[in-house]
Amino acid sequence: MTTRLSLFDSPLFLGFDQFEQTIDRMRKSGSDGYPPYNIEQISDTSLQITLAVAGFTEETLDVEIEQNQLVISGKKQADDDERVFLHRGIASRQFQRSFVLADNIEVRGAHLDNGLLHIDLERIIPESNAKKIAIKSKKGDKKLKTIDVESETEE
Repeated sequence: MTTRLSLFDSPLFLGFDQFEQTIDRMRKSGSDGYPPYNIEQISDTSLQITLAVAGFTEETLDVEIEQNQLVISGKKQADDDERVFLHRGIASRQFQRSFVLADNIEVRGAHLDNGLLHIDLERIIPESNAKKIAIKSKKGDKKLKTIDVESETEE
């Protein structure tokens, strides 16, 4: 039996099991370079992923999100049997490209323009949800001792 070390083995990381699963999914997706893509920061809160998908149409492309994973896939188009290629340098194979999105990233839309598929993303900045937790005594209704710091007298 082999033991696998994890980034999240520390007891200080509570509830981060999903991150380890996400990293495993990323490893399995492979490092295929097709289709090539760019990730561009448009503004402080906007990002855009652009994939070079020459030869694909809106009908043969699919963009979906499942469990914080953006999956873009292209289905191979039927080849015309009558065509004879002397050189075939334009790839027309199927593909699937995955990107893991943080919880605060939302997909705003996608559009195809001149063989480039653009996917618009926005980073949602959440409001602070910090709150004070009251500390209570477990020793019945006994009055707690408080100290006034300025006068150093006990109440």
